[in-house]
Amino acid sequence: MSLRTMLPTCGTWLKYFPTTYLTHYNSCRKVTGTLFGNRRGHVSFAIQDNSTSSEPSFLIEFAMSTITLVKDMSSPLVRIALECEKRPRGSKQVRLSREPSWNMYCNGRKCGDALLRACTDSDRHVLHTVRNVSVGAGVIPLVGDGRMGGESEGELMFFRANFERVVGNRDSEAFYMTNLDGTGGPELSIFLLRT
Repeated sequence: MSLRTMLPTCGTWLKYFPTTYLTHYNSCRKVTGTLFGNRRGHVSFAIQDNSTSSEPSFLIEFAMSTITLVKDMSSPLVRIALECEKRPRGSKQVRLSREPSWNMYCNGRKCGDALLRACTDSDRHVLHTVRNVSVGAGVIPLVGDGRMGGESEGELMFFRANFERVVGNRDSEAFYMTNLDGTGGPELSIFLLRT
């Protein structure tokens, strides 16, 4: 089944999650997710198991600009799907979160390739700067090397929230944004699927 047909409702997504995974508490963990990037640059998504850690457990660069994602998040429902292919039999399998490249879809629209990347000093600085923000969005003024500085040097936009990480099996995972303040903001879900 193609992600394009699956994404508009994502009802069929549940077939990839056996009910034993959905009903056990251990399969669902709370993590902190941060979307960030320069206004016209690509947006990155970092997952941290501990919100005060500057080292993410998962960091991927999406195939869309930060400003495009901001526009998409003005709608009440945003679903991002990252799909990669299974490796041939006999080759070494890696953890799903360690797959190097992904086909990316946003609300059923193909966006291009998303790439797993190593955490840089600039990324660590951003995550350190927003470590006390549990839920929120904002802009950080930056200088050329990614440190905070004057407004004329550029701006980095960020969005930070709590997510529930649900593992379906070794080939499927999902991150569901949890809305703690009850304001009814956008619903954001990010799916990882190895087909």
